[in-house]
Amino acid sequence: MAMPFYVPPEQMMKDRADYARKNIARGRDVVALSATDGIVIVTENQFRTLFKISEIYDRIAFAGVGKYNEFEMLRAAGVRQADLKGYSFAREDVNARALANAYGQTLGQVFTHEMKPYEVEILLAEVHDRQEDDELYRILYDGIVMDDESTTVLGGRAERIAEQLATRFDPGMDSAAAIRLGASVLSDTDEPLTTNLEVAMLLRGVAGRSFRRITGEQLDAILTSTD
Repeated sequence: MAMPFYVPPEQMMKDRADYARKNIARGRDVVALSATDGIVIVTENQFRTLFKISEIYDRIAFAGVGKYNEFEMLRAAGVRQADLKGYSFAREDVNARALANAYGQTLGQVFTHEMKPYEVEILLAEVHDRQEDDELYRILYDGIVMDDESTTVLGGRAERIAEQLATRFDPGMDSAAAIRLGASVLSDTDEPLTTNLEVAMLLRGVAGRSFRRITGEQLDAILTSTD
């Protein structure tokens, strides 16, 4: 009788974590910053219509790093859950914290029980009327939910970029300055990124849907401005 193949649980978890981190690191990083007039989200994206940053609900945005089809499936599930809760109760009852916890439970369940973990890290951002109340949640591949303040980074270079933001980010900067900072820290060179940028923001103090994409001439003008 053949003996069953045995792998210690701690080794299995380590292998899954290493697998997920390695594949997430292949994607381009995402940076989110809380500015005076809203929350700015910046990433590098070579595709024209496959967005990494999207709207979830009125004041809530979503961004993903890693395997596109996996974080797109999670985004769609979040939209359905937010719509159902807003329809069943009130739009004001939909919040990023509850969605982040739901995402954490889903990713944790997959990481623990499925053969292959999701190769994703996701961000949920919720803008408020006061900057100090803004919410930034980073959900890791194993379901861990991180509540970041003012700035957050997703991706393989997260630690290095976070170190730059720690010294360069100013809570008093507006969205234009935050976009330029995001383009700068995402660059592999001394020059900020000016191409293949995907930028969106959640506008502060806007009634209803606050998600806006920053593209084309508007983005070019912001990146070339020296103010």
